[in-house]
Amino acid sequence: QVYLEESGGGSAQPGGSLRLSCKATPGSSRISSMGWYRQAPGKQRELVAEVLGDGSTEYGDSVKGRFTISRDNAKSTAYLQMNSLKPEDTAVYYCNVRGFTAWDSTLDAWGPGTLVTISA
Repeated sequence: QVYLEESGGGSAQPGGSLRLSCKATPGSSRISSMGWYRQAPGKQRELVAEVLGDGSTEYGDSVKGRFTISRDNAKSTAYLQMNSLKPEDTAVYYCNVRGFTAWDSTLDAWGPGTLVTISA
């Protein structure tokens, strides 16, 4: 029911910047949080950043001070500004949206993933 369109992935050099976007088409669902997770080959999925329903933000320890998440509720879009990129930021990044459906069931939707590659 909820469709997520991710964009902004690609390649950058260490110290560079990228900006990811996630546009949600929620239909009749109510979105509470929007965020980004990532998964590198051979590693578990981890939280990158998330905007919660109350407007607060959470960041993974490895990206604090470097990444900034923002959200445009009118556009149902979340942005992830990634600065001071490091090679260890290389991963597939997945947009995640949580909330509630029109049937009051839990919504937990994932985007298809966009690859971010950081190398010199």
